[in-house]
Amino acid sequence: MSNFFTYEQRLDLQKYLKESVSFKQIAYRIGKDPTTISREVRKYSSEVATGYPGFPFNACRNRFNCKLKNICGKDCSRKSVTYCKICSSCNSNCQEYIEEICTVKYRVPYVCNGCETLGKCTLMKNIYDAEHAHIKAHEKISNSRSGLCVSEDEISRLNHIISPLVQNGQSVNQIYINHQDELMCSEKTIYNYIDACLFDVRNIDLPRKVKFRERYKKPEFKVDKGCRIDRNHKDFEAFINKNPDTAIVQMDSVILTDNGSEFSNPKAIEYRSTHPLLRTHVFYCDAGSPYQKGAIEVNHELIRRILPKGSSFNNLTQDDINLMMNHINSYKRKKLNNRSPYETFSFYHGEEVLHKLGCHPVASGDIMLKPALLKK
Repeated sequence: MSNFFTYEQRLDLQKYLKESVSFKQIAYRIGKDPTTISREVRKYSSEVATGYPGFPFNACRNRFNCKLKNICGKDCSRKSVTYCKICSSCNSNCQEYIEEICTVKYRVPYVCNGCETLGKCTLMKNIYDAEHAHIKAHEKISNSRSGLCVSEDEISRLNHIISPLVQNGQSVNQIYINHQDELMCSEKTIYNYIDACLFDVRNIDLPRKVKFRERYKKPEFKVDKGCRIDRNHKDFEAFINKNPDTAIVQMDSVILTDNGSEFSNPKAIEYRSTHPLLRTHVFYCDAGSPYQKGAIEVNHELIRRILPKGSSFNNLTQDDINLMMNHINSYKRKKLNNRSPYETFSFYHGEEVLHKLGCHPVASGDIMLKPALLKK
């Protein structure tokens, strides 16, 4: 049975509370669990500041013996009243006011509906009213289903941190790793806010959120697949088993066509005119198996953010390449335990080697993975 109360059930609950029926008996009569009854009463009861005929609301502990007069002075609106204790403004103006709190609200049944002294009480009362409870319950359900619970100031603060970095080509994960203490929310929450269009950036600005498949293009070059004989991935594994100490370098096709025509002449790479003639071995991954060269797939993707497909490499200088790779190698990765390739290499081989290679770290806030990087 559903835990939601109907209006008729709330009317019955109000009636039973007035008759001082126990929660266990009420639960049996309504068909609910006693815990559900207790939760309903505590959650949707209302505080009511009322007195009784001739005596207004007064929650002062000294209300019975108090004989103070003219507390309001010349501003008193009820000068005809003998004592201030029977004035509705007594509690808010008296400097000797000491609040008395009825303990009924802290123990079962938590409300004053069935209290014997209700008709002669001037304290703050806790009343369960079926109509008010029904309205409050439906408002709560409605609010829980209508959008995100966050203030405009908080959205503005998060937007100031996140949007500029996303516009520089950084992913939400990269931003979260570097600014976790400032953001003070989960990575999933940030995605929810972007999805709800609460920031200056949108889903389409995220590097991997929206992708469109490119139209098929005919290859510009025909690759002789005979070059791959005895050079597939199984041959590579067999070679490594026989030569376990061989240094391995992974390469990917990022310059010419999708068919990798720049690697279609493996002998030109493997051999040289001087001795020794054979300097290396070239092997090819299987089609549609990027995991076979997984160590460079992420770098390939990041390079393509800066140099999209169709970009010319002809005018790139070595300084451009160094700048691009410094930004990419400073970009933190989940697979590296939220560390960047630069930090990982430095940990194992030392930073001095990186400096000799011309590699330099880029501050997390300055990382840009957009074509604008090479146009500055």
